[in-house]
Amino acid sequence: MSKWNYPLSSSLIHRTICLSLGAVLLASPLTVSAAEVNTKAVDISKNVVSKTTIKSVTAYLGSALAVGENHFLTLKEIDSKWGGIDPDYKPAQAVTAVKELLPQKEYEILFPNRLGSPEWFKVAKGKEYFKADQVDYFSYDNLIAAVTEVSNIKLKISTRKGNTSAQEIQRFDKEARIETLISRSSDFNSAENLKKEIDTVIVDFGTFLKEGFKKDRKRELAAFLANLAHETGGGWPTAPGGELKWGLFWNENIAGRTGVNMDAFVDPATSDLYPGVKDKRYYGRGPIMMSWNFNYGLFSSIIYGDKKVLLSKPEIISADGKVGFMTAILFWMTPQAPKPSAHDVIINKWKPGKEDIAKGLSQSGFGITIMVLNGLETNLGETEGSSVKRRAGHYRDITSQMGVDISGEKIDTLGMNPF
Repeated sequence: MSKWNYPLSSSLIHRTICLSLGAVLLASPLTVSAAEVNTKAVDISKNVVSKTTIKSVTAYLGSALAVGENHFLTLKEIDSKWGGIDPDYKPAQAVTAVKELLPQKEYEILFPNRLGSPEWFKVAKGKEYFKADQVDYFSYDNLIAAVTEVSNIKLKISTRKGNTSAQEIQRFDKEARIETLISRSSDFNSAENLKKEIDTVIVDFGTFLKEGFKKDRKRELAAFLANLAHETGGGWPTAPGGELKWGLFWNENIAGRTGVNMDAFVDPATSDLYPGVKDKRYYGRGPIMMSWNFNYGLFSSIIYGDKKVLLSKPEIISADGKVGFMTAILFWMTPQAPKPSAHDVIINKWKPGKEDIAKGLSQSGFGITIMVLNGLETNLGETEGSSVKRRAGHYRDITSQMGVDISGEKIDTLGMNPF
């Protein structure tokens, strides 16, 4: 189960499965105009972040939108506010990248027992979890559909300097040219926080598998699938065909699905922003076993522009493989200070700081993606019984099939401490 405390904040508390994504690309605060409030009105009609002076105190204003409000953008506004739309990161190009890196036939060879596949039906028949109408949840088509959908989205995270929990988050639909304010913490515009500058992160989900050398893009896809295969794995050391052939077998946390664990997984600290719905439970679902009300609410906002969709119907994630894969890609790509994104780590875009180096987080590679995704798997090697062993095993298996040499890459977490 993934626990992501205040969305994108630094106070992450990991639970069993904890994936987080993103690229921390700090831009200059979007302070573009100044005025004396007692003599001149502050112009926020064009939805720009403004800088105004109130009795000699500088105030930094965020979006003029209300949460849930949409705004159509001109091309000029898209360039100034979102850095434009890069044609290399549009859906068609993103899909081509996946197909070139891992064709469908090779994907299906890697995951023959995936949920809903013909082999899964042979194994599952007669078992407690068997469903006669189970679809091929982890199908290649669902992966491609998810890549198509997410690559049409950009995300902007604005954070007050010195207070990473004070945030507002905007979504931009490239095709529709519409931005939506999907989240704003209650204290973002408090009197104290208005004095603090705003750091802005923009994530283009179309960059998934599209940045870096081709070798690095292959490594990214392998690392992504290896981590998902571990989290959803149904294999065991003596499993037919080998343990690694049983990745993507589950798409729900077993204890949550069967009712052994009846926890609703609603975090009181975030229930005002992302309120749980009566009789709904937010246990782990999907490729990353996404859990907790704030994850369902936030990623519902990113996918649909409406937090209520997945909060009201969390079962959508385990019913729709496309949506499931979308949550996984969004986790992989979305930033969470002080962590880098798994995307940036694996393509060598991330540069460790002094604090990272002191924690043993200096060698970019698969090992650090584990620390980004699950800080509980600290200081583990590829030894029997270690969760890192199976993660690394999947990574070796997939990169080998893709013809990628990973010799010399650190793929365990020995010597590493959490971010």
